[in-house]
Order: sequence, then structure tokens, then C-alpha cells
Amino acid sequence: RTTMKSLRFISAEAFVSNAEFARKSLGAVAHDLFPLLFKASYLLEQGEVIHDLVENWPLFDFNIGKLLGATLDYKEDLSHRTCSVCLESCLTGLRDYVLNQSSPYMKKLKVVDLTGIKDVEVQFCKCKKTMGRWARTQLLSKLCSDLLVYLQQARCNPGTFEVSISVLIDLFVTERNYELVVQALLKKCSCPLKICCVAFRSDNLTMQKFFYIIKLTDPSLLRKLEIVHNVHLEMEHLEMLFNCIHFPLLMSLTLPARTFNVRRFTATDEQTLTNIGEKMGEMTQLTELSMSFSILTGRIQKLLSPLKTPLKMLDVSNCSLNHADMAFLANSFHANHLEALDLSGHNIPELYPSTFFKLLSHCSSVLRSLTLEDCNIQDTHVNMLILGLSPCQKLQEFKFIGNPLSSQALKHLFTFLCELPMLKNVEFPVPRDCYPFGITYPIDDASVCRFDHQKYERVAEELNLILLQANRGDVKASTPLFGSYDAAVQETNNELGAYLIKSFKETLEKFTSSINKMS
Repeated sequence: RTTMKSLRFISAEAFVSNAEFARKSLGAVAHDLFPLLFKASYLLEQGEVIHDLVENWPLFDFNIGKLLGATLDYKEDLSHRTCSVCLESCLTGLRDYVLNQSSPYMKKLKVVDLTGIKDVEVQFCKCKKTMGRWARTQLLSKLCSDLLVYLQQARCNPGTFEVSISVLIDLFVTERNYELVVQALLKKCSCPLKICCVAFRSDNLTMQKFFYIIKLTDPSLLRKLEIVHNVHLEMEHLEMLFNCIHFPLLMSLTLPARTFNVRRFTATDEQTLTNIGEKMGEMTQLTELSMSFSILTGRIQKLLSPLKTPLKMLDVSNCSLNHADMAFLANSFHANHLEALDLSGHNIPELYPSTFFKLLSHCSSVLRSLTLEDCNIQDTHVNMLILGLSPCQKLQEFKFIGNPLSSQALKHLFTFLCELPMLKNVEFPVPRDCYPFGITYPIDDASVCRFDHQKYERVAEELNLILLQANRGDVKASTPLFGSYDAAVQETNNELGAYLIKSFKETLEKFTSSINKMS
């Protein structure tokens, strides 16, 4: 697919394609052409030109999402290209903007917004090397620290110290880059490049380090907080976090697995849960909440009823919800506003079919993403599912991996899915008849790959043919056996794996020690 380019954009490409000529000529370029040249340079991966454009940026702001997004001159959105060459050139160009010896009166740049970059699975850049969120956090923190060291040692133009640029970024901090990010945040006041954290994700951090760094980020600016893998946040820690720190702008909150476990609740824990609900109620901007793999049986109302703003995204996958929880969701004011809903890991047809379909009917006019993985949806439930999904005309994504459906039932379902006009992505299970007879659901990790791969490929081809015959080649259908692509996990999987091995080793040592003591 070729995207049309204006004559201006074609001219810009021609100009930047000769890097040496373009770099020498930038001084004669009109200021309003810099955004055009930047996008053309990014498309052609002209790192040196990108660096010099940023180093000499003549405008008040630099918003990478807008610069790379659809424009009149070139409608293709390049913000999903996390090209390492381009992004490194951007950031080093920003450092050199500060150090550039031109008059401080010429320097207008006040705000750099790096939050518009989207990390995706398939990259189209020629270099095929990506710079993910973790690496961007690492590089910006290093450049800020290096910049301060250089300014303290070198004889710079006094005007350099007057430069003050707010750099909006989504930080991603793990044990491996923690110290570097902490140093950059601690010295923020002295550094011309001032890191402004808009979204924060932490993996592989001790509670002590998490609490320390979250205070340094200036939580009053934070819009998104993700506490994900190997941060042992439990309910009492969450209460402490909300009591100590206010998040007035927080729109999205993701909590790690096992934050809540009502099976071992005491009277004190019930009060703690009530307090957490009330604190979340004070977050008037909060519209996205993810609490997967916690045990919340019978407590959804206590947690969500204090919220004053309706949720647009709710992930309560594998949370052991009961009928009362589902009834609350179906009847709550959140139901009419849910654009993304994940109820994976609940036996919906057996536990609360009518309540679930009531919830689905209430959110049908706005629902964009529905995830029902490992929900025990069988062939006999497909007609009812089709009936429930029919009003969901805005649905863009439907994921239902891990359900015991036959290839025949999948074909029936796909024929219906062709009728959903906005649908773009479907994640479907390996058909039950591709597995050995007697397989039990949910399928464990050891057995999930033990199916007839040739038969699966034939069925997958037939399903794609159903889409093509209905002129729905725009729908991507796939079976990611081990879950959807997660850019953050992909980028830090080595560190995550090392941490898990270390944890396993420590557990084994404690177990062996206990056995020895008993002996």
C-alpha cells in the first residue's frame, strides 16, 4: 500500500536524501519547514539530518507524535516506528541543542513531548533495530546526567545555563536502569533538560525502590501508572501509597498480580479495601483500571462503587468474580461507558450467562475491545455469543484464546464476525478437534503446543478465506498461544527471566534449609 505524498514532501525527501548537502544548508531553511524535513528524514532514516534538525530546532515545541503523525503532506503515521537510528539521533540532537553555542535568544524551544511514540510488534524501518520505552528511558537519563557533568567541567556560554526545556516522557524503570533514572530525577532542577514523567511503568523493583522513585517523578503530573511484573505490591502497600502520594491527574492504573486476595481477609483487610476504594474515588480522572490475577470474589462493589468517573477500560481477568460482582458491573454506571473489557479466566456460561449478556448489552454502543480468554465458551454457546455481540458495532478487537471450540463452531463465528464493520483484530483458539481426544480445559502450558499443527493450519486458512470472501482482508486473525505481544516484556525479557531464575533459586534454598532443620 502506497501513501500519496505532496510535492512539498517529495521535495523534502530529495533535500534530506543528500545528508551532507542538507546539513550544510539548514541555516538557509525557513523555520516552518523544519517539521516537514523532520518527517521526511525520519521516513528515510537519515540520522545525521535528524540530529542537526533537532540541534537547531527553531520552534517553541517539539511534539514527536504530531510531527510523525498523519499530515496533509504525507498521511502515513510514522509514530509506530521506534527506529533506533532515528530516536537516538533525536535525543542526542536535543542534548546538543543545549550545548550549541548560538545565542540563547535564538533558542525558543520550551517543551519536548516524546509520549506520542507507539511501541508495536512489527517494525518497518530499514535498520530493523528498535528503541523501546525502556531504552528511551535509559538514554534520556544518561544524556541528562552527561549534560550536567559536561556543563560543570567545561567553559560554556553563560546563556546555556538559562536554557530550560521540559521533556515529557513515559518512563519505564527496572532494577537495571533504576540508579541512572534516579540520578537524572534528583538533578532535574540543575539540568537544562527537565524530565517530566507523564506515565510510569515499573518491573523488577523492590518496594523500597519503587516508593522512592515514584516520589521523585512528581506524581502530580502522572497520568498513567503501571506496576507490573515482580513488584511485590500488596494491599497494605497500595493503601500506604495512596495515603502518602496524591495522583490528581491519574487516568490509568495497572496493579500487579495478587495485589488483592480476599481468601485470607481479616476485618482489618476489609477496612483497608474500603480505604483504597475511597482513595480511588478521589482520583476524578481515573477511567482505566487493570487488576488481573487478584482474588476479588464478592468485593468488586466495595472497590469500584466510590469511583465518581465512569471507567472506560476494566481488566478483571482471573479475579475469581462471583455472581454478585458481575451483577454489580452489569448494573453500575460504568457499564454504559466501557470501551475495553477483559473478563478472561471466568467460567461465564456456567456462572452468570444472563448477567454477562446484560453487561454486554449495556456497553455494546461503545465497546471497542473484548477479551474472553479461558472462559469455557463451547460450541453450544456460540449462537448466544453471536446474539450478544451483534449490537457491538464499534468492536475493533475480540480475543477468545483458550476456549474449547471446534473448527466448525469457529467457522460459524467467523462468518458472523465479518459483519462487524469496525473489527480489525481477532485472536482465536486452536480448535478443540486439533488436540488429542480427552484434553481438559484450561489447557496447561505443557500441553498447549501438543496439537495437530497441519490440521490447525488448514483450519486457519479456511477462517481467513471466510474473511477474504466477505471482503474483510483488513481483519488480522491469529492464535498467539502464549498471549498477545507486550512491547515492555519483549524489551526486558532477559532481565525478567534472570529475576525469575534468581527467585526460584532463593525459594529452593529456603526449602532445602527448612528440610535440613527438620532433619
